[in-house]
Amino acid sequence: MITEEQILHALGHVEEPDLKKDLVTLKMIENIEILPNKIKFDVVLTTPACPLKGHIEHACRNAIKLFVSKDVEVDINMTARVRASENTPLNNIKNIILVSSGKGGVGKSTVAANLALALAGSGAKTGLLDADIYGPSVPLMFGVEDAKPQSVRNAAGQNKIVPIERFGLKLLSIGFFTDPRQPIPWRGPMATSAIKQLFGDADWGELDYLVVDMPPGTGDIHITVAQGYPIAGAIVVTTPQQVALADAVKGMAMFRMEGVNVPIIGVVENMAYFTPAELPDNRYYIFGKDGGKRLANDNEVPFLGEIPLVKSVADAGDNGFPIALDEDEPVSEAFRTLAGRVAQEVSILAANS
Repeated sequence: MITEEQILHALGHVEEPDLKKDLVTLKMIENIEILPNKIKFDVVLTTPACPLKGHIEHACRNAIKLFVSKDVEVDINMTARVRASENTPLNNIKNIILVSSGKGGVGKSTVAANLALALAGSGAKTGLLDADIYGPSVPLMFGVEDAKPQSVRNAAGQNKIVPIERFGLKLLSIGFFTDPRQPIPWRGPMATSAIKQLFGDADWGELDYLVVDMPPGTGDIHITVAQGYPIAGAIVVTTPQQVALADAVKGMAMFRMEGVNVPIIGVVENMAYFTPAELPDNRYYIFGKDGGKRLANDNEVPFLGEIPLVKSVADAGDNGFPIALDEDEPVSEAFRTLAGRVAQEVSILAANS
């Protein structure tokens, strides 16, 4: 007779590649069921976007064959439970991810929007907060320029803003409360007060990830968010040319300042190369090559991936349907890969916090 102890002993030889501990020690094995000639159990991953899901499942099957029986049928249910980076004052939000850039024009908002969609597409409960007070773009990119979030009173008698739901995401932006045709000259205290309301006065519900599209540069809003809320980590978006890289270095330095101390999840190189639609296998490095990789290596942070310069990405955002929604578009695969890498690094940071 096969016993549960035998199964746990076998799976104790399977290491989670990122966390460097075995699945049993990490309590990732649940609901073991032993039937005649069949074993069933759940493997609970740290994120549904885990890029190593197939590798872990294969290793579990091999362990059962080697240490239990090569003849028994193995039924593995690969599921996930996202771990929280730490307790947060925002109820039921496990991980807050900042998407930042040292300068404007590098495609930070495009990366934030498509990253959030890719995380949601993997099965994670995800929200997107547009904290770019000076240039909110989420309403346009998601085709909800005329949306007006409602306010509800919760059990504690507090009024809460209900985010807009679109494409499986919960969305909130200062752009929902302002006239897009009128400029708003925000002073520092006004801007930080608005950001605190978007964070603290919203009813986000349960979220695995809240992706925050930050303003470009380093300013009041960055300090307010970093010091006011427990942040899982920050992603730095850059383009390959030197002028963007120089500003990205300053952005990293800000997150590492004493009193800020936000972990750097990694670097994303946007507009890494140009690929014409009629020549999909060709790459033209018109802004330079490997600038983001060098930035990551020089600052000893992970390089999360390259996003190509493709016209369909800009068109999709302008039309209110971000490119990650189109699974047939080759570039959408780059965002799914990015989501896996980000989820991977956030899990590692959570385990080590």
